[in-house]
Amino acid sequence: MSKTSYLEFQNITKSYKKNIALDDLNLKINKGDIFGYIGPNGAGKTTTIKILVGLITEFQGKILIDNIPLEHAKQGLYQDLGYLPQEVGFQEWRTVEHALKTFGKLSGVNSNTLEDRINDSLKLVGLLDVKKRKIKHLSGGMIQKLRLSQAIINNPKLLVLDEPLSGLDPSSRFQVKKMIKELVKQDVTVIFSSHILSDVEDFATNIGIINKGRLLKIGTPTEFENYYDIGKIIEIKYDEGISPLPDIDLDCIQNIDIGKIKQKIHIKPNSDLDLSISEILKFIIAKKLKVRSFNVLRPSLEEVYLKLVEEDDK
Repeated sequence: MSKTSYLEFQNITKSYKKNIALDDLNLKINKGDIFGYIGPNGAGKTTTIKILVGLITEFQGKILIDNIPLEHAKQGLYQDLGYLPQEVGFQEWRTVEHALKTFGKLSGVNSNTLEDRINDSLKLVGLLDVKKRKIKHLSGGMIQKLRLSQAIINNPKLLVLDEPLSGLDPSSRFQVKKMIKELVKQDVTVIFSSHILSDVEDFATNIGIINKGRLLKIGTPTEFENYYDIGKIIEIKYDEGISPLPDIDLDCIQNIDIGKIKQKIHIKPNSDLDLSISEILKFIIAKKLKVRSFNVLRPSLEEVYLKLVEEDDK
């Protein structure tokens, strides 16, 4: 089932004196997407986000929300918008609950439902047990989760997160990613920027790469994997005690990296991958070797990202 376009940036350009922050940006984000926005520092990610949430008002181009121009949708949008900037300042003498009451009122949460929204948002990020604790006594990871809590306290339909995984340990990153996936099940659309590419690859449904204010590519993680023929590599792991074959004499093979119980076979660029797999399997079966796993290694998002940015910088 095809998704419905929810957010559209049309020919967005923003300059700071002689420096172009965004250069004719065109971008569509579908309803229910988890859109990962990546690029080098200063590429234009934060500028894009600030324009969307209303912190930058002077720019060229048009933004559509559900096909309604941003200037006409602002009041409704900001009631449905949750925003996590890179830095959210909390007064450390306040308790978690006190701080969220203030943010809830600023976000337009009805006073009759504010207490429930505080509890729900804290439960979702795993901080309900520290509701009465002063912020100065929270760890760095807890404070980042509190920032997320304030971003979702108004039960937003559009959640905009600028580096939401920053400062979190692996366990907390996993919990936050799980939380975001749960929100999407509730018909929330998520836009987030991150420099942790493995996390973007792990849970974004669509990814956009920006460099020097220009969108280089947008697509699903699988489309990024298949976009570049960075290398056709087959990894074979053998049972303990089985030595990898040092010389598989096939025309499709460029070279082989040998480990203790595994090997990586690099296929020649002009060779058909499916045919190469078939030939290698036949060779191994003929040798009667016990194979534990046989995998085609795909290029990581980081490899594709670096190649795209490198080509754009030339």
